[in-house]
Amino acid sequence: MRKTLFALGLFCLASGAFALSIKKEDARKHAPEFELKDRAGKTVKLSDYRGKVVLIDFWATWCVPCKAELPWLIELSKKYEPEGVTLLGISMDQDGWDVVNPFVEKMGINYPILLGNKRTAYLYGDVEGLPLAFFIDRAGRVAAIQLGPGSRRSFEQTILTLLKERP
Repeated sequence: MRKTLFALGLFCLASGAFALSIKKEDARKHAPEFELKDRAGKTVKLSDYRGKVVLIDFWATWCVPCKAELPWLIELSKKYEPEGVTLLGISMDQDGWDVVNPFVEKMGINYPILLGNKRTAYLYGDVEGLPLAFFIDRAGRVAAIQLGPGSRRSFEQTILTLLKERP
């Protein structure tokens, strides 16, 4: 499984070929719980956002496709936060906050940034290729996964579909 996900992630990074599709509700599995620190040192858990649509974006400051997605991820966060959408950026930078904090400030990222770790990466399929996005429905289940770079249009369509679902 891990090698397959890694291979798929590398293919996606190279081609962006995977289309984002939403799983049927009865096929969704609960998203793995995590506890990570935010920029202020506060512990953030996925369960803190139960009842909201959550977009978890695994990224890194050195990842070129991740940087390309940031402007429209910031816009989507602004646009849909009032409707019950939370975007959580999980940085996989090994150099930690020393690298992440200045980058977040420079880019004007307006959503919570958390520092990832090996355990969280393992829980989400041994995150190897970046970017990697998980769309979590209001019931805390994984509704869709985007391996590799996505598009604003497909992310927004997925968010709108999940907002229409009842918890």
